[in-house]
Amino acid sequence: MAEIYKTVPSLVPHPYGLGQCRHGNVDIYFLLFDFIEMSEELPDPTQLSRSLSHLHRTSASPTGKFGFSIATCHGKVPQEVAWDESWTSFFTNLLKGALYEDVKTNGQWPALEKVASRVLEKVIPRLLGALESDGRSVKPALIHGDLWEGNIAMEKHTGKIFLIDAAAYYAHAEMEIGMWRCERHAIHDSKYRDAYLEQVPKDEPVEEWDDRNRLYCVKMNIIHSAHHKDIKERRTAFEDMCYLTDKYAPYAPEEMARDGLLELFSQAVEEAELH
Repeated sequence: MAEIYKTVPSLVPHPYGLGQCRHGNVDIYFLLFDFIEMSEELPDPTQLSRSLSHLHRTSASPTGKFGFSIATCHGKVPQEVAWDESWTSFFTNLLKGALYEDVKTNGQWPALEKVASRVLEKVIPRLLGALESDGRSVKPALIHGDLWEGNIAMEKHTGKIFLIDAAAYYAHAEMEIGMWRCERHAIHDSKYRDAYLEQVPKDEPVEEWDDRNRLYCVKMNIIHSAHHKDIKERRTAFEDMCYLTDKYAPYAPEEMARDGLLELFSQAVEEAELH
């Protein structure tokens, strides 16, 4: 939150400090911000997108790399945000860390682990690698990192937008709106995505933008799954990874036979239908 305040002070409540105290025998940790009387209304898409795009455009990574100077958390789950020069490499480690946390919460699922390995080893280098090839590059932009409507506050009397409860790091700016693909959120409404894209055009290759958005949403759904046992978002992430694998790194017939993948994935489909 302090990093966002330093970059665009008007976008977050003024952060005064943090610390630790005790209540009885319990350690309590706190953050102290300006008090804002909030409205329960959803934010205006245009106003939100203008504020957000300003953050993405004007922020500058202090190292010129992707990541963050300290460990950050998405909700209660720690994120892999060590500095990395490559967005492809950084996102691979970010997703790998989210998958690890999900297994700790939900246990092993062989079909998901198999397709996730394919995504990490084949799909990400192909899909995100295209952003960093043929003379193209990705600018590290400061993102909120957990931007759903519950983390967007509107001041009750002025309608001014504030962002709260960040999971910030320097990333590909498109990563920010991967969250908006998640169907559980009201901000899933396409008017928010469209308003943002009016401010920040899709990066090249433009024709792969939707697949990148799907991939970024996989991380958001996996990290959500890491907070809760046996929820549909884990299956949604699995299905999205299967889609991306079929498109960018399909299994050869001999691979399917050798590794028993057909039986594994058929079992996964049957389990999903039971739910």
